[in-house]
Amino acid sequence: MTDPDAPTSPPARKHPSSLDCCGGLSNVDYSKMDLILFEGLLKHINLHDSTFWFAVIAIVFNPLFWNVVGRWEHRTRRLSKLFGSPYLACYCLGFIILLLNVYRSHSMTVVMKSQARWEALDRTGVFYAGVGLMALGTLLVVSSFLALGFTGTFLGDYFGILMDEKVTVFPFNIMENPMYWGSTANYFGLALIGASPVGLILTAVVAVTYKVAIRFEGPFTGQIYQDRSQRQKHE
Repeated sequence: MTDPDAPTSPPARKHPSSLDCCGGLSNVDYSKMDLILFEGLLKHINLHDSTFWFAVIAIVFNPLFWNVVGRWEHRTRRLSKLFGSPYLACYCLGFIILLLNVYRSHSMTVVMKSQARWEALDRTGVFYAGVGLMALGTLLVVSSFLALGFTGTFLGDYFGILMDEKVTVFPFNIMENPMYWGSTANYFGLALIGASPVGLILTAVVAVTYKVAIRFEGPFTGQIYQDRSQRQKHE
């Protein structure tokens, strides 16, 4: 029997278990992470807006179109035969690609203007960062076009119009695919200037689409020039 007058020891105090410093991220409770910024972004985007999806379709369709048509031309030479010249065929396809890109830019601009602005982006510093990105993007796009020429820019390789050597002047001496990333920088800058959260999402779609296109275009174009080198060795 226990003595009622005997002193009792105080109950053990429970200490919250500390994170194991060597346990990596396995002990982190991700449910408590601060998602306010991400939620703030999403609440300003209307995914039920049909113009948003038209813009997404335009973004994805453009590189899909020119890759499918370009590969078909490389395999069959149908366009060159139709127009009587690979140069004329390339010029016509390039003109169509330009129109598609104009429509893509227009559709993205329409969505940015129609949907809500985000207060977190509506700042002077962000605005000038957007201006800087657009200046950089324009520089990359224009200098790429001047370095490649019209046929070099618009799939001349697929029409049999090959360049004598690899272009290594600016901006190709500092990065691969500068025209694609210059275009992406332009859209990113436009989204920042307009404090447009939907513009940021569309810019991400542009970047991912270009990244996928590069994975297909790079090896295929490389194979075209490798085939030419093999032919020259046997001549």
